[in-house]
Amino acid sequence: MLEVTGLHVAYGGIQAVRSITFHVNEGETVALIGANGAGKTSTLKAISRVIDAVGGDVHFCGEKITRLAAHDIIRQGIALVPEGRGVFPRLSVAENLAMGAFVRNDKGAIADDMEMVYGYFPRLKERIAQLAGTLSGGEQQMLAIGRALMSRPRLLLLDEPSMGLAPLMVHKIFEVIRAVASQGITILLVEQNAKLALQTSQRGYVMESGEITLSGEAAQLLDDPKVRAAYLGE
Repeated sequence: MLEVTGLHVAYGGIQAVRSITFHVNEGETVALIGANGAGKTSTLKAISRVIDAVGGDVHFCGEKITRLAAHDIIRQGIALVPEGRGVFPRLSVAENLAMGAFVRNDKGAIADDMEMVYGYFPRLKERIAQLAGTLSGGEQQMLAIGRALMSRPRLLLLDEPSMGLAPLMVHKIFEVIRAVASQGITILLVEQNAKLALQTSQRGYVMESGEITLSGEAAQLLDDPKVRAAYLGE
């Protein structure tokens, strides 16, 4: 479904991503793990066209999307849940979710999908009229994921969904990620909690200093001595 070839991202003279190549098959959950500054977030931003890539190509379902505008990326069926959540703080929960559906005009189905999101995250329904800026960090993460789902994505890009959350909230978020995956949505997951990311995924890639240094089945990476030493604290 997603084919990234020779992707290169730079900020001025700083090379954040160095000509990486990887793929995500339809229906897969694929983890992208690595230390802070490895280039994981820059990779997701380049795929979703939040930032420009210096070089390389991105294909989605066989179509080149490297130079599409960010709003057209969403229309293609790709949704990004950014690091830091990025909710609209002065809009209500319901308004934030509605913003996720801005590329759609099927009002009845939008209402159904909003109820689906509330089914995943009942706490959001309890706070339907509350301003997003007043929600807890975990609730904002729920809202950010729900907003992305409102665009009916075929590919969901998740950037550090567990960051800054209490263990119980992390468990809830990943429970929903697995439920979303079971509905056939393809997921590319960037996550500092390498163990949790690999346990949730079928395959994984390890990034170091802007390069992919290791890849394989998630179970194999969990057993790899280098991964265990560097990312699993073993």
